Amino acid sequence: EVPRRCIVLSPNHTGLGARAAVWARGAWEIPTGRIPVDEALATELIKNSPELKDDAAAHMMEHSLEVELPFLLARQPGLSVVPIPLSHLATSSCRSIGEAIASAVEAGGEEILVVASTDMNHYESQARTLAKDKLAIERVLSLDPEGLLSVCGEDGITMCGVVPTAVAIFAAKALGATKATLLEHKTSGDVSGDYEQVVGYAAFVI
Repeated sequence: EVPRRCIVLSPNHTGLGARAAVWARGAWEIPTGRIPVDEALATELIKNSPELKDDAAAHMMEHSLEVELPFLLARQPGLSVVPIPLSHLATSSCRSIGEAIASAVEAGGEEILVVASTDMNHYESQARTLAKDKLAIERVLSLDPEGLLSVCGEDGITMCGVVPTAVAIFAAKALGATKATLLEHKTSGDVSGDYEQVVGYAAFVI
């Protein structure tokens, strides 16, 4: 079930714009509809965190956030969103933004979904990707954002949305989360049949 209000976190692949960029007003048009930005929630988030900036430039060439929108809209026709792409950030910044999100959710007076968009390891063999993904998956299931950031850096796990995922875990823990569940873990090889260079994909609910 997708509630009416949703914060969508994604990586910033291009490096354009602010490092933590909120699209604070207007709407997103996709082939299946028009999704308004939750301007009140965006304003609250920017007020809560000096890290978050009102900035549209970071969104202009970024795909990883907008690919989530058709799925969310299909589940919730009354959807409004706050879109936030994130560049590389220190652990302290991830924690600060996560706590700002938690404060905004608590002040929102109704259920608000937080979505983090990511894939897992990129362009290595099936066996190597499964092994690397397992290390990251264990950290998510342990609700260990610091460990997730650390293992991706130390073991060369090319999980492009590690920062948004860490921020989402910090937010969830600040809201009282105690458990994460792995729904599915696959690779592109499971579709293409090419297991020499795959990309991993995993889905979790916290």
